[in-house]
Amino acid sequence: MLEKGHPGQTYNIGGNNEWKNIDIVNTICETLAGETDRPVEDYKRQITFVQDRPGHDLRYAIDANKIKTELGWQPAETFETGLRKTIKWYLSNPTWVETVKSGAYRTWLEQNYNKR
Repeated sequence: MLEKGHPGQTYNIGGNNEWKNIDIVNTICETLAGETDRPVEDYKRQITFVQDRPGHDLRYAIDANKIKTELGWQPAETFETGLRKTIKWYLSNPTWVETVKSGAYRTWLEQNYNKR
């Protein structure tokens, strides 16, 4: 965008696909099962459904045609390969995950972003 983009323009960056939320959740469960050798049911039984709120999106998608046609950009990863890499990163970084779960990361955020 810095080299080919036009000043003042907005470019949506997307993966050129759209998914229903439940399909993403099931794919995460299946990927976790494959990466951990645990049965997929161990993950799928943790899925809980909550009452939809007004305006809740059942799926998410953006139109990334402009960045492709004007700048020639397209993603190097598919959604599936990017999701697998993301899951592997989380599984390989349990200490980081614990700081998020415990809330300890908030201290880092305050030290680095709330300086006045």
